[in-house]
Amino acid sequence: QVQLVESGGGLVQAGGSLRLSCVASGSTFTKLPMGWFRQAPGKDREFVASISRSGAKKDYADSVQGRFIISRDAAKNLVYLQMNSLKPEDTAVYYCAARGELGSGIFRSEYNYWGQGTQVTVSS
Repeated sequence: QVQLVESGGGLVQAGGSLRLSCVASGSTFTKLPMGWFRQAPGKDREFVASISRSGAKKDYADSVQGRFIISRDAAKNLVYLQMNSLKPEDTAVYYCAARGELGSGIFRSEYNYWGQGTQVTVSS
């Protein structure tokens, strides 16, 4: 069993930065690919970024490519999402998730474990 807890959300002005953290419990963390998703009010939960088990492979949604960076620290059971040049349209609840090895990592259905989410609000 894997439990995920996000932190680091908050209110920031457009153009600013935030770093989200996700701490995982459970000995299998280092064996699991991870991802970040977000959900804005009235919208579906959407893919933001994913990272492979080793950290070597990273994928990003087109909307955040070049602005967001996903990384992981296996020794500390942490996954990060560095968010730069934030825009009002980035406002959402951000979720950390873990999945098995199969699949692309960009579909919500591929993920087995989810955190409770952390709110990010970007003001214009």
